[in-house]
Amino acid sequence: MGSLPTTERGRQTRRRIVDAATQVVAEKGALAASLDDVGERARASRSQLYHYFDDKTDLLLAVAEATNDAVLGAQADLFAALDTWGGLVSWADAIVSFQESAGGLKGCPIANLLGQMAERDDGIRALLAEGFDRWEAHIRTGLAVMVRSGELRGDADPEWLATSTLASLQGGLVLAHARRDARPLRAALDGALALIAMYRT
Repeated sequence: MGSLPTTERGRQTRRRIVDAATQVVAEKGALAASLDDVGERARASRSQLYHYFDDKTDLLLAVAEATNDAVLGAQADLFAALDTWGGLVSWADAIVSFQESAGGLKGCPIANLLGQMAERDDGIRALLAEGFDRWEAHIRTGLAVMVRSGELRGDADPEWLATSTLASLQGGLVLAHARRDARPLRAALDGALALIAMYRT
């Protein structure tokens, strides 16, 4: 691992490099993205790149971590309201609305990067899997609160329902991305909500 910055200026430089790398990877793909591309985008020299990152793989690990944080951070307010049925529906609607505004083009950034890197680097695969784990945990926590509050029946299994919901979401995103149409995502999330609704009191 490259040197971790100890000054605010160093932290800003490292963030700028990671942001630039994330943009380049999104545009060109992880395999085609080069350190020269990143350096040009970040206005950083080769020596700066190698000061903060050992090599391209080390930089891609940082991109994976930043991707997890960006995807989950964008849903932070929605996650906070997943402990009610209305909050769960609002979360699903917001995801569909975002994909509709993009014509179904976005897909899931975590899954997109996973598809490029999972078989090439196990460390990156594991880090992206942690992103899905965190995503699922937010859903599971909300459902567990709904069970405790009585909004869902006591025989509802938050872990199983959360896994099913995230799997439906990811499958819907893949189909929406492939078809350039958000309707498969809407159908997938409606199915997930219908399953959870079977346990409503």
